[in-house]
Amino acid sequence: MSKHTPHPQPARSISLQGTSNFRDLGGYKGFEGRTVRWRALFRSDHLANLNAQDLAQLHALNISRSFDFRGVQESAAQSYDWPALQRFSLSIEPTVVQRLQVQQKSGVALSKADALDAMQTTYRDFVRTDSDRFAQLFEHLLANNQPLVFHCTAGKDRTGLAAALILHALGVCEADILQDYLLTNALYKRVHSASSTIDPEVMAIIWQVQEGFLQASLEVIEAEYGGVANYLRERLGLTPAAVHQLRSLYLASAAPSI
Repeated sequence: MSKHTPHPQPARSISLQGTSNFRDLGGYKGFEGRTVRWRALFRSDHLANLNAQDLAQLHALNISRSFDFRGVQESAAQSYDWPALQRFSLSIEPTVVQRLQVQQKSGVALSKADALDAMQTTYRDFVRTDSDRFAQLFEHLLANNQPLVFHCTAGKDRTGLAAALILHALGVCEADILQDYLLTNALYKRVHSASSTIDPEVMAIIWQVQEGFLQASLEVIEAEYGGVANYLRERLGLTPAAVHQLRSLYLASAAPSI
């Protein structure tokens, strides 16, 4: 009897010259042990610096839609309009950097504690003031399952929470959701700006992710909705029928029983 050889999994991180944090949400075990489909859901940092080779790779992956969480000034400063990639703006602002710049202009020196507090406040605000944007993303996810990418500037905060909510809706366990969230720290490469007047140690906190940041969002969700499932249903409009539809679109078919 021949030994079964499993197919190798596709690469999670997609190497592109114009981004560093472009990756696939596929492969995580979800509802009923069914895995998230590979090459359907992608998350990324911004797409303004893609080159022709990168765009050809997106075309090869059949990615035809992008969902941009960047604020108005962010997206204007690094805009893109790529052929065959339909961009949808799901603007969330202000960014944490803008918050800290306002504080710094007041004459108060910024500390690492300020940065941590600003990050956690930002994540709380995602839930309290920006939930409509996440609801819109789910509407697009439910419209069809053609491959798509969602992103912000670094692909870590707005994008990180969006990815966590999607994976939760698909039944992925908390440990894998956190693992995916923290993967940014291994992948994202920030282009350093000499013009920044914020302390480098403060900036180091801003441009990475910590479990406590995501937890700040989840604590608000728990306190105000009684858990992520209730938040998805009550605030984002993801009814049981919609959850079932989402899972049918983005989870692989159950493996046949032996």
